[in-house]
Amino acid sequence: MDLMTLSQIAAFAPLVGAILAGFLGWKLGRSFSHWVTIVSVLVSLIASLVAFQQVMDGGRLNATLYTWAAGEGWSLQVGFLIDPLTVTMMTVVTFVSLMVHVYTIGYMAEDPGYQRFFCYISLFTFSMMMLVMANNFLQLFFGWEAVGLVSYLLIGFWFTRPTAIYANLKAFLVNRVGDFGFLMGIAIIFMIFGTLDYQPVFEGARKFAGAQLSIIPGVQWSALTIICIGLFIGAMGKSAQFPLHVWLPDSMEGPTPISALIHAATMVTAGIFMVARMSPLFELSQTALTFVVIIGSITAFFMALIAIVQTDIKRVVAYSTLSQLGYMTMALGAGAYSVGIFHLMTHAFFKAVLFLGAGSVIIAMHHEQDMRRMGGLRKYMPITYFTVLIGALANAGLPPFAGFFSKDSIIEALHLSTTPGAHFAYWLAMAGVFVGGLYSFRLVFFAFHGKERFREVQHEHGGHGGHGEHHEVHEPHESPWVVTVPLVLLAIPSVVIGWLAIGPMLYGGYFAESIMKTATMAEMAKHFHGAGAMVVHALTTLPFWLAVAGAGTAYYLYILRPDLPAVIKAKSGVLATILERKYGFDDFNDWFFAGGARKLGGAFWQWGDRTVIDGIMVNGTARLIGWTAGIVRQVQTGYVYHYAFTMIIGVFVLLTLWYWKDKLL
Repeated sequence: MDLMTLSQIAAFAPLVGAILAGFLGWKLGRSFSHWVTIVSVLVSLIASLVAFQQVMDGGRLNATLYTWAAGEGWSLQVGFLIDPLTVTMMTVVTFVSLMVHVYTIGYMAEDPGYQRFFCYISLFTFSMMMLVMANNFLQLFFGWEAVGLVSYLLIGFWFTRPTAIYANLKAFLVNRVGDFGFLMGIAIIFMIFGTLDYQPVFEGARKFAGAQLSIIPGVQWSALTIICIGLFIGAMGKSAQFPLHVWLPDSMEGPTPISALIHAATMVTAGIFMVARMSPLFELSQTALTFVVIIGSITAFFMALIAIVQTDIKRVVAYSTLSQLGYMTMALGAGAYSVGIFHLMTHAFFKAVLFLGAGSVIIAMHHEQDMRRMGGLRKYMPITYFTVLIGALANAGLPPFAGFFSKDSIIEALHLSTTPGAHFAYWLAMAGVFVGGLYSFRLVFFAFHGKERFREVQHEHGGHGGHGEHHEVHEPHESPWVVTVPLVLLAIPSVVIGWLAIGPMLYGGYFAESIMKTATMAEMAKHFHGAGAMVVHALTTLPFWLAVAGAGTAYYLYILRPDLPAVIKAKSGVLATILERKYGFDDFNDWFFAGGARKLGGAFWQWGDRTVIDGIMVNGTARLIGWTAGIVRQVQTGYVYHYAFTMIIGVFVLLTLWYWKDKLL
């Protein structure tokens, strides 16, 4: 089977599943909905794996599926670009999506929107596949907006909850801010290059490296810098980078399976993929790379700090995602595009484990998400515990787990990069390693170790009438196999994928021509002597000991001295408040943007609708007509001599005008 056929099967199979589940699921039942979507995503995964093998054997595809619009000297197509970068994303997206589909059978078993949910997640997979397989900016934008639309539907899936509606509206609006920059970048590309196809744009980029644009009269800007920053602003929205990060933690209002799908391998990594794909453009603008590395470093460190004060188990993982996305962005800004994609891949597996593991805990705790009401769960949920532990070890960057290889490679890239700002990012990344170890193991110790706090909660609310009478405690239990099997299958690559992939992906020419080869990667290659040597060497490096120190601090605070966190919080004062208020971004946005929009809308209503439209145009017209009618009424008396008098005056006015007309002309 050729690559064109495989790519069509991989892209459109989830769409077929979504259509069937959406239109027939309500009639044919739950089993039909989950089977048709799972089979469709499985078919997409198989097609992606076959395409992966063909690309590894040297196959490539850059073909047009059909032409959407055309004019003199330009055309807009829908087409596929299949190369090593594309098939990597296709395989990761379809595998994680398949695991989430299977997991959803157990998690959403009692939800009345079961069929609708399967329709949405299959449609989400299709949208992401169209994004990563695009060979032009038009199709990229289609996939970009489609994942945003479906994520809006999924975050607000439980639409009877006001918090869910607030969260999906927030995600939608914040992403529109980023998409404005994204669209501006695409528009300038079309203006300068006269095409939206990747290949001619990348090939002609160096020729336009000196092109200037005057956005402000008299001030010249590099056209490529404006294009790259515009595209990256889109990535800041989709990949939740500071200050457009505010939507992602609130998106936890959606069901846990979609939290894993959005935040592990799909929507939030779209921006990382896009910047890596655009590496031929970004490499020609050091200003844009500096912007990227600074934004990434701020996101990585400061979002990690918020994770250490969260008590909602899903929000801890959400802020962890923000931090890890910051690490990927730093790698891109340092010129280590392949390292960014490598971390994207390893992160997809271990973050999906953490989210789905959190969901397994939520099922066992009867949909309780507050970690202060958990504790001691490891003996009740051994499979969930060990898989979450693997995810936490990988997330903290401890060897020999997958996250170690990619995170250490990012730190090495920052150390060797010549991008201005990379040195600043290097130290923030180092500090983030300690915080990452702390929040990762805080989650493990808080939820799975220590005292069984759920018993205290049940006794507090026990008995009839809430009088604290003794009643049977409903102990947590391990989740069903449809939940634990995906956890295990995702935990396996969380352990081994780093060992297997670091050599070929970073130093073995795995990406070939699909990602720019940079001086940073060439310098890193001089220091790489194999995955095993990297693990041994790591035991003597600062990042390893910072991660261990973070894990040790979590052990001391939440196992040995569980009374200390409350004391530290009380003594921290304003610092703890700042972290709990998330640096005030939500408060500021609610006051300035949301509040400002409401006040502006109120002003338009008061002065526009009531005063101008209702007061002047509607009621004013009626009053004018009434006033005119009142005057005219004075001469409509019914007396003949009044009418005769009016006619005489009219004749006099006409003769006067006639006389002066001749004089003036």
